[in-house]
Amino acid sequence: MKGAGVADRNGLGLVKTAKSLSAALPDLLVEARRVAATVAAGWHGRRQAGPGETFWQFRPFTAGESVGRIDWRRSARDDHLYVREREWESAHTVWLWPDLSPSMDFQSRLAPVTKRDRAVVLLLAVADLLARGGERVGVPGLLRPTPHRAAAERAAAALTHLTGREAFPDSHPIRRFSDLVLVGDFLDPIETTAAVLTRIAGSGARGHLVQVMDPVEETFPFAGRTEFRDPETGARIVAGRAEDWQAAYRDRLAAHRDQLRRLAARLGWTYLIHHTDRSAAEPLLALHGRLSASARGAGNVKAGGSVSTLEVAS
Repeated sequence: MKGAGVADRNGLGLVKTAKSLSAALPDLLVEARRVAATVAAGWHGRRQAGPGETFWQFRPFTAGESVGRIDWRRSARDDHLYVREREWESAHTVWLWPDLSPSMDFQSRLAPVTKRDRAVVLLLAVADLLARGGERVGVPGLLRPTPHRAAAERAAAALTHLTGREAFPDSHPIRRFSDLVLVGDFLDPIETTAAVLTRIAGSGARGHLVQVMDPVEETFPFAGRTEFRDPETGARIVAGRAEDWQAAYRDRLAAHRDQLRRLAARLGWTYLIHHTDRSAAEPLLALHGRLSASARGAGNVKAGGSVSTLEVAS
């Protein structure tokens, strides 16, 4: 069973997993940069007048203001006085966490990548995109929030130091007004997931869930005698006629997903679904929009307030 704090009990297996991830990270980082390049960079959620370096707009001069604020070159164009305003630059903190538990290693013949690799690519692409906009990016327990342009590389390096295969991060460093992006399959019992996410939400952070699924997990295209193995516990079960299980499986998956959707809505978090046979650019674009909306609403949503849950099936 998956869950917070559940680590691989087999030390050799953990070392093997760490080496596998380390070996894959250079290629995953290249893929992440390619995906990030397909999404327009920039962080417009915090645009407002204030201290900063970037020009934002001209506005009419108001009586009582300092004359030194007048932009005389712009004012010389007509009979009005104008003030040059700069964009307020206040870096936003976004925490990133990929579920690297055993179930994320799954890959069917219908998908080009494992769920684990897609989760890592997506989060590194988010890190790269945010770093271009000057935001602070961190990995709970592994990387303190940094505005460095090489945040994606630093996040990749941090992931190589994971000492377990936890589905969820330590909530201790996560603070109010920050955002947390969780990418995983969220196939734990809903009670386990609800307990962990509720605790994280108690910090005041805004969360975004990205459920990564292999297309086989969605469609259950099995027939005849089929053996299924739980990657978390190693338990095995044999179906004499797997096709007879399809309807019940789909109903249970739909019910589980509905519970996740309602949990996200209750916490004021967002939720989207991504399938590994689709482009990683699709959830990245959707996630970027949700993070932008979250930043715009940061000053308007009270603690414990509700934000509409959004879902994009891809």
